[in-house]
Amino acid sequence: MFRRLFVANRGEVAARVARTCDQLGVTPVFGVSEADANAPYTIDRETVVLGPARSAESYLDPVRIVQAAVQSRCTAVHPGWGFLAENPRFASLCELHGVTFVGPPANVMHLMGQKTPAKKAMGAAGLTLIPGSDGVLADADEAARVADEIGYPVLIKAEAGGGGRGMRIARSTDEIRSAFDDATNESRVAFGDTRVYMEKLIEGGRHIEIQLMSDTFGNAVHIGERDCTVQRNHQKLIEESPAPVLDAEERARTLEAAVTATASIGYVGAGTMEFLLDDNGVLRFMEMNTRLQVEHCVSEMRSGIDLVAEQLRVAAGCKLSVSQDDVSLNGHAIECRINAEDPTNGFRPSPGTITRWDLPGDRDGAIRVDTHVAAGYTVPPHYDSLLCKVIAHGATRDDACDHMIAALEQLVCEGVDTTIPMHLQIMRSDAFRKNDYDTSSIPGWE
Repeated sequence: MFRRLFVANRGEVAARVARTCDQLGVTPVFGVSEADANAPYTIDRETVVLGPARSAESYLDPVRIVQAAVQSRCTAVHPGWGFLAENPRFASLCELHGVTFVGPPANVMHLMGQKTPAKKAMGAAGLTLIPGSDGVLADADEAARVADEIGYPVLIKAEAGGGGRGMRIARSTDEIRSAFDDATNESRVAFGDTRVYMEKLIEGGRHIEIQLMSDTFGNAVHIGERDCTVQRNHQKLIEESPAPVLDAEERARTLEAAVTATASIGYVGAGTMEFLLDDNGVLRFMEMNTRLQVEHCVSEMRSGIDLVAEQLRVAAGCKLSVSQDDVSLNGHAIECRINAEDPTNGFRPSPGTITRWDLPGDRDGAIRVDTHVAAGYTVPPHYDSLLCKVIAHGATRDDACDHMIAALEQLVCEGVDTTIPMHLQIMRSDAFRKNDYDTSSIPGWE
């Protein structure tokens, strides 16, 4: 196991990785921006200031991070999620300088980061795909021809995309050219890449993802699936496991195929395959995220497996500590992401100083809160506004919902606006409790 680990991320991500480091006897060293230099999670910890608050000069600068890791005598880097976590150049740079990158090999990351090659690889491994173009679209004329073949509506998507950027819907031939041009232009700005491809738009579907872990010895396992359907602008708000709408046969088939596909591409570490569940109950592969997800806690609550610990063991050259037969998924878990935003005002960000911060009790192990926040903390305007994740576990879905409501009622944050009221409204709504929703709306929230 590593003795010193450089944490190339911030906030709740850094605090989460450090918790496992403490349990394993690994010293975490935080790379921080000037804006995070005095954050609560850095108190009595080793830190290296990477640069100014601007991400491009701190958390998104691979050269500064690798240099800081080497100079602070760290032998490995954990990228967390977001920022450089899925950047193959960063992974290669780490390895070039003798620092282990906690994640998949750069070539595998590159493969899965390119959407059309990834889809082809996953289709060859047995996963069901969303109908669409065979590859990158040459121009708007080709987009129109493909759309006529697969039928409207269609979704034009950035080849190097993510986070909902570089995506446009076309519902008729008249809309194809503008959708193609808009997706191309947004992709150029967001990713420096103008390539786009097309998929059939599945409306009213559910967003399902599968948690996977694998090692360098060819072993791969799944840690069940999660339902991430409750979203706003393609950003997840609530996640749960198991997916309450998934047919048992389709679940078993896709979980097995996902494990086979993971092993077939030489994947190493934690990864997540994302799917859309169509009207026929078929899970169709969308993409693979080559990192740990924000919502990994849901899978940990059901399995009892520390996924960060597994990441570190695998990166250190060890085998997975569990086989598929060892993975036992119990009960139901739900996660709510609490952000410093005003949901009644278009989710306007609410940076500022938190004057009071009271966390809920764990209710005999039924509640977990992952956070980097403490009273007196100033939420910076430069980054994602996530304050904490509240995870509830129960024997049934209703039990988990009830635990979540009790926890959210006890969670107190003063000084900034938060999404707590919205999450309470969702949890109490008939639409959420009865599973009557899809990706097109937020259940119980107008």
